[in-house]
Amino acid sequence: MDKYVIYKLLHILGIALTVSGLAGLAVHGINGGTRESNPSRKLMAMAHGIGMLLLLVAGFGLAAAKYNSPNAFALPWVHPKLLVYLLLGAAPALLNRKPQSGRWMFWAVPLLVVVAGYFAIAQPGG
Repeated sequence: MDKYVIYKLLHILGIALTVSGLAGLAVHGINGGTRESNPSRKLMAMAHGIGMLLLLVAGFGLAAAKYNSPNAFALPWVHPKLLVYLLLGAAPALLNRKPQSGRWMFWAVPLLVVVAGYFAIAQPGG
């Protein structure tokens, strides 16, 4: 199997794990739960963390495989994707501190994924 296909599948798995972890935390907050009352908090945190790691590693692997270049930072469309990555990475901290933010976070996370997808597909400036 081609390296590009493997990286793409790992990247998609990373998206699924990240979004499912954040969705679990958001729904718990919407239902009035707190960090201390969430029995699945560790599972959600693991899904989010493993997903974020896969997103980062597979994302740079995809860029390196597609452009045959080790410097993905030179691609201008990578920078907005990294901003989305940082926002998704910070989301659990916000959900743990303010569980009621889960209501709008439940909708913001899929929108951020779509924004990242736009930059990956359209690759503006590159």
